[in-house]
Amino acid sequence: MPKTIATGLEIPQPRPQLPSHVMDMFSLRGKVACISGASSGIGGAVAVAYAQAGADIAVWYNSHDGLIQTARELAEKYGVRAKAYKCAVNDEERVQATIQQVLADFGGRIDVFVANAGVAWEKGALVEAQEQGTASREWDRVLQTDFQGVYYCSKFIGAVFKKQGCGSLVITASMSGHVVNVPQLQTCYNAAKAGVIHMARSLAVEWAGFARVNTVSPGYISTPISEFALDDVKQKWLMLTPLGREGLPEELVGAYLYLGSDASTFTTGTDIVVDGGYSSI
Repeated sequence: MPKTIATGLEIPQPRPQLPSHVMDMFSLRGKVACISGASSGIGGAVAVAYAQAGADIAVWYNSHDGLIQTARELAEKYGVRAKAYKCAVNDEERVQATIQQVLADFGGRIDVFVANAGVAWEKGALVEAQEQGTASREWDRVLQTDFQGVYYCSKFIGAVFKKQGCGSLVITASMSGHVVNVPQLQTCYNAAKAGVIHMARSLAVEWAGFARVNTVSPGYISTPISEFALDDVKQKWLMLTPLGREGLPEELVGAYLYLGSDASTFTTGTDIVVDGGYSSI
């Protein structure tokens, strides 16, 4: 068996047996998907979309236990299995235990993992935050969730995918991993998201023999994570966004569905930017 130039590893590369109809390629029927940060915003929209596409879903939350009832409603409405799990992604042991519990509850398999949980930087310029005595605490909070949390999810789900011989990891990055946003100052968030994008590319090479890894980079989306910004700041965002508005979480789900489905079996190490054109100018 030939070795790949990229990894030097002997890995099987059979052509996938794809459905003949394009809509069936995007179906998630028969798949089990985990979505972290699924209580609202992007994660909530992805959970609904995946259930609509036929996936059984394990939705994770940190503090909003209303997701327990939401999971029941999704299961009943779309005829899938759905269960909510309380898991702070910055807790390594909890992440590992939750993944094992999902495996136990869903027949020993996870096909798609969406690492979506994240928090915003809310303290402005780093030097000013340091002067206020909040820089270190805020830096740790953002980095532990937005970067370390992705790492914890990745390493434990990677072991599952390797055992299965297949899987798709989809990570929520940000256009902030590509550009420096203005007028708000958020060095920590930008650095964490840039790191997540490169982490995903690196994992895509490491896991090429058994799983795919990709990222989605949203722009300004109307979700709770952007509520920290004042109206005048948001108006400046819109002036710099060619489409002139914030996006809706539902406008992102096509990218997540593509990356989680068999429509993307030759896509790995890719970042899909959905930002209304912000990073194009």
